[in-house]
Amino acid sequence: MPQNFRSCDRDQPLLLPPDLRDWLPEDHLAWFVIEAVDELDLERFYASYREDGHGAAAHEPRMMVGLFAYAYCVGERSSRGIERRCREDVAFRVICANRVPDHATIARFRVRHEGALAELFGQVLGLCAKAEIVDPAVLAVDGSKFAAAASDSAIRTYEEIAAEVLAEAGRIDAAEDEIHGQARGDELPERLTTRHGREAWLKEAKSQLEAERAAKPEPVPRGREERLELCRRRLAEDWQAEQLGNHAYEAWRARGVAADGSRRIAPASPKPYRPPERPEGKINTTDPDARRMKFGRNFLPAYNAQAVTTKDQLIVAAEITTQGGDFEQLDPMISAAERELEGAGVKAPPEVILADAGYWSNGHIDSLRERGMIPIVAPDTTRGRPRKTRLGGPYDFMRRVLDTESGGALYSRRMPMVEPVFAQIKANRRIDRLKRRGRAAARSEWRFIAATHNLLKLYRSGLDPAGA
Repeated sequence: MPQNFRSCDRDQPLLLPPDLRDWLPEDHLAWFVIEAVDELDLERFYASYREDGHGAAAHEPRMMVGLFAYAYCVGERSSRGIERRCREDVAFRVICANRVPDHATIARFRVRHEGALAELFGQVLGLCAKAEIVDPAVLAVDGSKFAAAASDSAIRTYEEIAAEVLAEAGRIDAAEDEIHGQARGDELPERLTTRHGREAWLKEAKSQLEAERAAKPEPVPRGREERLELCRRRLAEDWQAEQLGNHAYEAWRARGVAADGSRRIAPASPKPYRPPERPEGKINTTDPDARRMKFGRNFLPAYNAQAVTTKDQLIVAAEITTQGGDFEQLDPMISAAERELEGAGVKAPPEVILADAGYWSNGHIDSLRERGMIPIVAPDTTRGRPRKTRLGGPYDFMRRVLDTESGGALYSRRMPMVEPVFAQIKANRRIDRLKRRGRAAARSEWRFIAATHNLLKLYRSGLDPAGA
């Protein structure tokens, strides 16, 4: 009797067209993402395309948003990786309806809709609020460093940047001489040679530039020559700010008048401070917005990702800062959480705010109290030894609060509320480095990462994204 096996004929064509609904179980994450994206308002995505239908056909924005959402949920952020999985992964093929957008299209979509992708955070939070899984009574705030898409070896001083700019300019001049010959190479088009045409063009360009600067922070150019010029200009601006600040300070010293108008005798100084004659700072030429931050024993270009979470580890506020420390982020992050919760339709206000010692700031704590919240912020990294420089006032009061049974119990909830959120993102989803360059792009990516985190929380709750 021959052995009995199921047939395996790879040359057999399909007798009937495939049904995508047979490829994945009904409770698969891909179907949930498709349903959730259907509930989102994507008008801002559609508004950036022509309404007359002219030009090459683009991929459907709702499909592309679903593709990005599912890819980020499973930790796939590379445009080439997403393209490859659209060919090989069944769930990706279901989301794309068997279409395969190439990696360049995927990358351009992410850049083109940078602002709209960041706004999806609020809409996903609204879905969670509709499902009644957002409880803002107790909130915890924390930050974590995410490495930037830049190497630490790309940091340059002003002199190094200036020398490289001159070398690049010389190389470009030689190349242009070969192309243009005796011509300058910058001759105006025919329509701009008249006075009125040139004035209209310059006026339009200026209006567009001003609108772009007002709408969002300055993006990081892709070309190295442009990035070098941006870095040189920023170092010069920092140097000028230092010059102006020193000038204002010396003027105050000369007058001896405080900001409130009272007379104050300025301390004598035999040798007043003189700012450097040229910029002395350093900047990363790959991502000028990134700052060197500590990772263990090393320092790397990075961003400080801030998050405010609920007791169920939902993120209700997500922002990016270029400051390595957290002490200036408490009030801004809670204010951001209040705005996000209001936009999501959550009526209940935050009652208790939990934060570690890195967020200690008397002014921020007082601001939260004035708004009716109870801040519980650790005054020390080690509660057993008080700091001699902070004795008295709010510092002693907070130590007494944490020594009480109820205060200590509340603060003990901080760690399981917020720190596992970063652990899940960095370890489980393998997102420990931002792929976009520039503060605006990094903020967009971080908010989209936070949105997909909330989407996964909604999925695991077993509730319908439509709230039914």
